[in-house]
Amino acid sequence: MRGWSFPIGRFLGVDVRIHTFFLLILGLSISYASMTGSTGGRGFALWLLLLLAVVVREVARAIGAAWLGLDIRSVLLLPVGGLMSYASTEATEKASTPEMQKRMAVIGPTANIGFGLLLAAITLTIAPEVSLFERPWMSPLHLLRAAMWMNILLGVVNLLPASPLDGGRVFRGEFAKTKGVMKSSRAAAGLGQFIAIALIVAGLLGPNMWLVMIGAFLMIGAHMEDQGLLLQTDVDAVRMRDVMLTQFSMLSASDTLEDALQRSVHTLQDVFPVVRGANLVGAVSRQSIVDALQSDGNGYVQGVMTRSFQTAQPDDSLVKTLRRIMAGQGAQMVPVLEGDRIVGIITPQNLALSMGMLNQRRKLRQTE
Repeated sequence: MRGWSFPIGRFLGVDVRIHTFFLLILGLSISYASMTGSTGGRGFALWLLLLLAVVVREVARAIGAAWLGLDIRSVLLLPVGGLMSYASTEATEKASTPEMQKRMAVIGPTANIGFGLLLAAITLTIAPEVSLFERPWMSPLHLLRAAMWMNILLGVVNLLPASPLDGGRVFRGEFAKTKGVMKSSRAAAGLGQFIAIALIVAGLLGPNMWLVMIGAFLMIGAHMEDQGLLLQTDVDAVRMRDVMLTQFSMLSASDTLEDALQRSVHTLQDVFPVVRGANLVGAVSRQSIVDALQSDGNGYVQGVMTRSFQTAQPDDSLVKTLRRIMAGQGAQMVPVLEGDRIVGIITPQNLALSMGMLNQRRKLRQTE
């Protein structure tokens, strides 16, 4: 969905983007105001109230995320809420746990419903003659009442077990505990599309323009998340042992740079694990060896190797390794360890080649 959005600023270190679907809603709001005999300005104000409801939700979730120790990188504002991306791999993995998803799923609806009830109290205080239950609930003619119902509706809708809403994320996490990731993603997406159709039908029978728009966006979101989850599930099924290099060369920390360069001539490997005895102590690239020889002359591998690296296990998922490579500062290689023994290595270059070969093998099996 990021491709259909544009940035609106950076607040407290968090990049905020807004989905272009809001522009469609703006046009519909102004048109709706004209149809009801109101002004375009009130239609614009009605649109701002929807944006305010989404902002209330996301501010509350951002505060909750900070309280729970989740560092946020960016927020994408959607008509039904928002999507957060996190600043580190650890935060992303922590936020994806079922327990954390439950906590975060409560914050948004609670904030919207609470804010809606506060607006109801304010309306009854300053304008007691306004009937809060008079229909239409969300009309440009009564903006305070519309603001109240927008927040309450947004809070209630996000409790529905439909992907990609808060309730849908909780449903998917709980379902995955017993049925697995594949079945849970299919069930959440299918239920999301069913609920979206129900909202559209209810909006048409109402008639209620807002329910129709929520249902339409939910339909699109459920479909897009379904496709993304299915792709992610295919990738999650690939383990490190499926893509790691098992035929590789290692260098000793006490090797000279000239000896290391001579050994690198006989392999296509670009990055080498460095060991001291049986212990992995670093990694060095062919280019680092050449640069060191040109600038300082002959020396030892331990003088140019990097000591900052991450490791993986043979049964780790591909997604986990990809995150480590992308999150690491200049990570060139991920050694795959079985106990203390190196059984393989992963580099960005060999990972791309291995994934391509895996895809070719799957296509060949499908044609058999």
